[in-house]
Amino acid sequence: MTPLDLKQLAQILKGSFQQMPSESALAVTGVSIDSRTIEKGQAFLTISGETFNGRDFAAAAARKGAACIITDASLDLPANVGTAVLIVEDTAAALARLAAWYRRTLKANVIAITGSVGKTTTRQILHHVLGNKFKTRQAQKSFNNHIGVPLTILSAQPGDQALILELGSNHPGEIAYLTSIAKPDAALITFVGPAHLEGFSSLENIIKEKASIAEGLAPGGILYANGDQPELIRHIKKCYRVRVVTFGTAAGCDIIGTDLTVSGQSGSLQISGQTIDVPLPGRANLLNTLAAWAVCRDCGVTLSDFADAMRSMKPVAMRLEIQNIGPLTVINDCYNANPASMANALGCLAALADKSNARSVFIAGSMGELGSQSAQLHHQLGQNAASQGVRLLLASGPFAREICAGAQQEKPAPNAQAFENTAQLCDNLHKWVLPDDIVLVKGSRSAGLEKAVLKLHELFEK
Repeated sequence: MTPLDLKQLAQILKGSFQQMPSESALAVTGVSIDSRTIEKGQAFLTISGETFNGRDFAAAAARKGAACIITDASLDLPANVGTAVLIVEDTAAALARLAAWYRRTLKANVIAITGSVGKTTTRQILHHVLGNKFKTRQAQKSFNNHIGVPLTILSAQPGDQALILELGSNHPGEIAYLTSIAKPDAALITFVGPAHLEGFSSLENIIKEKASIAEGLAPGGILYANGDQPELIRHIKKCYRVRVVTFGTAAGCDIIGTDLTVSGQSGSLQISGQTIDVPLPGRANLLNTLAAWAVCRDCGVTLSDFADAMRSMKPVAMRLEIQNIGPLTVINDCYNANPASMANALGCLAALADKSNARSVFIAGSMGELGSQSAQLHHQLGQNAASQGVRLLLASGPFAREICAGAQQEKPAPNAQAFENTAQLCDNLHKWVLPDDIVLVKGSRSAGLEKAVLKLHELFEK
């Protein structure tokens, strides 16, 4: 972040100082919401959560050298702490206001990505490819909400040439809010599927939400959208007057991928007659690659350079990440899950199992935020698992029984076992998983299935 003096910071945030150090021109060099990692010169925002109050950590941040504490109520700091204290009406809103102001100062090409699946991997591909040509910065982890997006914008430096953001949503209006802060030069919608139905009720509402990323496009900006989803394209063209570039496998797309081939832990596709080798598993990653190319093409990257860069692309942690654990092959995709990403992962499992002739095992966690359709969608997940050749299904969480019931309706039905929670599942893995199995581990973040992956390490790396 470009250094900002305290008086200017107060003007931007429309705040007032509870206390001001004698060095009134002291500059703020960045923003943090974590007192454990704050660096000297940064401003500390007292963001609060469901189980903590950010003001409780203000003194610790001040002792570590925070240039300013931004808070929504007066603070009682130790007498020997002379850190500036700026009072604002709402700290989360202040964070967004500061990020929106800072975005207007940036010369970087801002790219914002949304979608039900593929956001993080597509972001990583873009960062990897564009990083060969430009000074590029991206969101850390999955910083994709009303806190993470502003923090990512504020982490940008004046010399950055590309800034890649990830925009997520679990309720209507969130994408429109985030894009109004980000003002992207390019916006990308990867794929829209049934996710967070608890907040959206229908796929139609999810399409509306994802498409609203167009509302924040900078003048002359481009919206890249999945042309294999005609309902998405129809909605965009009906509601927004923006330039749209479509990508996909359908004949009418502006950028078309052909000859999509999945082979074990990698795959390939053809773009404009050029073979693009993709060292990532699953068909979904071929489509993520195609989406990334659509953006890279308009950033001045040649198709040949794109193909060269893709050869060194590394898997994204906990997203179809293939690990060898002793004699096991494990597909670690336990960061999050929804029906579309579950289908993608099961397809990857089926391809790997078919190639190796190993037993296909699915360790499934329940999917969150699906509302009234939860039971039905988990039942369908079990059916899909069986149809994809899963021979052993170990399901955990509140909808484990529905997953197993769906699987057992199919013929041939896999051996299916339901567990109340991840802890119970882990305690029983030794009874079911065998050496040389291929194991997919996937569930929503709330399932915490990385614990199952750790248990497999414990069992099979001895």
